[in-house]
This record gives sequence, C-alpha cells and structure tokens, in this order.
Amino acid sequence: MDTHTTSAPVPTSPRCCIAGGGPAGMVLGLLLARAGVPVVVLEKHLDFLRDFRGDTVHPSTLEVLHELGLLDAFLQRPHNRIEELRGTYEGRSVTIADFTRLPTHCRFLVLMPQWEFLDFMHDEARRYPGFELWMDAEATGLLQDKGRVNGVKVRRGARAGHPVDTELHASLIVAADGRHSTLRDAAALPHMSYGAPIDVLWMRIPKLPGDPEATGGHIGRGRFLVTLNRGDYWQCAFVIRKGGHADLRAHGIAAFHTEIARVAPFLSSRLLSALPDWDAVKLLEVTVDRLEAWACPGLLCIGDAAHAMSPVGGVGINLAVQDAVAAANLLAASLAGTATDKEIDNLLPQLQRRREWPVRVTQAAQRFVQDRVLLPVLSGKAALNAAASSPTAPRPMPWPLRLLARWPRLRTLPARAVGIGVRPEHVQSPRAE
Repeated sequence: MDTHTTSAPVPTSPRCCIAGGGPAGMVLGLLLARAGVPVVVLEKHLDFLRDFRGDTVHPSTLEVLHELGLLDAFLQRPHNRIEELRGTYEGRSVTIADFTRLPTHCRFLVLMPQWEFLDFMHDEARRYPGFELWMDAEATGLLQDKGRVNGVKVRRGARAGHPVDTELHASLIVAADGRHSTLRDAAALPHMSYGAPIDVLWMRIPKLPGDPEATGGHIGRGRFLVTLNRGDYWQCAFVIRKGGHADLRAHGIAAFHTEIARVAPFLSSRLLSALPDWDAVKLLEVTVDRLEAWACPGLLCIGDAAHAMSPVGGVGINLAVQDAVAAANLLAASLAGTATDKEIDNLLPQLQRRREWPVRVTQAAQRFVQDRVLLPVLSGKAALNAAASSPTAPRPMPWPLRLLARWPRLRTLPARAVGIGVRPEHVQSPRAE
C-alpha cells in the first residue's frame, strides 16, 4: 500500500484544507480536486493501517463510486460481498436484511479494510494536480483573522520523531478529524450529547472450515455478538453495557472466552489462541452526539466531527461519505472559482440544513435500537454468573424477528435503512476540464 505524499509543490495557500484523512476527508478531497480546487488533506498518522476502523461500504457509497466512474476499479480491491445479514437468537437463525432487492447498482454490502478504501481514494485523488495529502501532519489548532478562521496550525513529523510546527492558510477549513475533533473544540462549537448505554469490544477470530458463512448477530441470554465474515477471519464486536469493561476484565480472559462461546459456540475451539490476553481485545467507547452548529466563518465540520454515530447498523462511514458528497455539491464550484470568503461563508449553513435531518433520523433509530433492543438483551441473565446456572428452555423469539422470518419481503426495509439510508446524496459537483 502506497500512502506517501505527492511530490508536486505544496501550495502556499490552498483554497481548501481538510483536517482528517478518513472517509469523509478523502472523499471530499477527491471531489474538490476533481472540480479543480487546490486542496490539502492532513492525516495525523504515518499511514492508513489501523485495525477496527469501520470496514463496511454500503450500497449508498458504492452508488457514489458508480457515479464517479470508479466502481469497477474499486471492486478490484480485496473485499467480501454481503447480500444479506442474519441474526441468531439462542441458536435459531433468521435473515434480517436482504440487500438483493435494493434499487441500486450494487445490491450488496462490501466489507473492505478501511485502509484499502482510503488508499483507493488517495490513488484516484492524486491524479488531479491540485490535490495534496500530508501524512504525519496533525491539525493542532485554528488560525483566525478578524473573527474568521483562515488557516490551521499543523504539527508535521511527530510520529516520525521529528516534529515541526507550521501554519497553513486556506479560504475554507474543513474539520473531518473524527468524534474527538481538535478543530471543533478549538472553535468552541456547542454540541448535544445523547450518551449511549453500550460499549463495544472488537477482536479478530480465525475462520475455520465448517463455520457458517453469514455475516450477522448472535443473541443469547445477556449477550450480543456481531460476526463479520472477512474471508479467513471473523471481525467480531461483543456488545457490553456502558462502563462494564473493567468488570469484565476483572473476571479474566478465560471468563470472556466463556461469554463468547455461550453466544457463538462454533468459535469456542479457537478462542484461547485467538484471544490469549486482553491486548487482543480493543474497546470502543460508544457515544452519540451532534453539533448544534456545523460551521462558523471559515470552518465547516463534517462526518464524526459534526455527528458521532453509534456503531448500530455500521452506517457511520457512509453518513460521513454522504456529508462529503453534499459538501462538494454545495461548495466545489465556488471554491474552484472566484467566490469571496464571505460568499463561501454564506453557503456553509446550507450543508447543515441539507444533512441534519438524515443524521437526526438515523441517530434516533440507533438510540431506539440501543435502548429498546440491545439494553434489554444485555439486561438478561447475568452473563458472568451464567456459567454456574443450568441451561433453561429457549425463550420465544422477539416479535420483530418472528415477522422477518415469516414475511421475507419485510427484509428489504432494514436493508434499505442500512444500505441506502435517509436522503442519499448523488454527485453533482463539477469535473474540471
């Protein structure tokens, strides 16, 4: 994988600077460069190689790639195709979402390591002369002039052991630096936090011959495990109650193996080797929040910097991409032209008006699932003490699962909610001749 910075001369004052080389930042960088906008993307790490970042690319994002003429090339990258999501409730399996009926070019969900997705975006973006990607370059603060943001403070080379502080000025700064956004905090943009009753433990477990093939969730008494089929391994998410990580660790890794084996018995033979200690288990502290204002003069927030999503449905990446497409549709022509700073500032609130409603609806749905589905599951029989109790008869399957099992056409509804979402965006930004 090649994530070096491009060798073209760095513009002393790009039209746009994007802080954050995640999905939102890289897609926006590509779209702006495609429109002829000089743009610099800052990525604080040395490369894109980080485990347990969101790896799902949904049909809505694949549709964007189709509109850009990049879909066929994208699908040459290593990936797994998921046409349905299945759930297992105390050993009984049911299809929850069927993507094959969606009105999109790709009627499937793609599982692809996020570094592959980002590397692909970089390869495409650097074809345009105005694009720059700075690796090992962290936006540490904002520059302002007369109350307007006009640049960022950048620390380059810190992870290589040679930090140098510099400044980069631009007509527009875009904060795409994640749920713990430094630039959002520097601008003191107020946000609303909804909290979350859950956290998630991520891990890799080898996939063996004879394993089921389906990606989906496993629900048992007091336990919920998601298994994503990654070909030769399972990417697993074990859902726990908020703040329960320390208690789980206190019981030891062997007790955790028992927890996983009880909800997904087929994994039991390999847990000792796959998860020898807690270093193999990564904690994601779930939060759901949203900015009250996504912009101020000279600064725009998108993706997780504007709205941190729950992992429910795995839709965070795809909402971030939708933000990037909408931002390019709104701003590319002005940034590529001679629009003044004031004219650009006047456009910024329109992005929030366009994207806030889909975010609100999605977050409301995620909070409903967290509170009404996941929390009751996790509040069942005490998981850590279950080993001492005798098994009881299986409980009735929840009514939503019974409906999906009986009426297959209903499976298109969750597929559409997850795969397409609310108000999907389409590429309307120009391409420079």
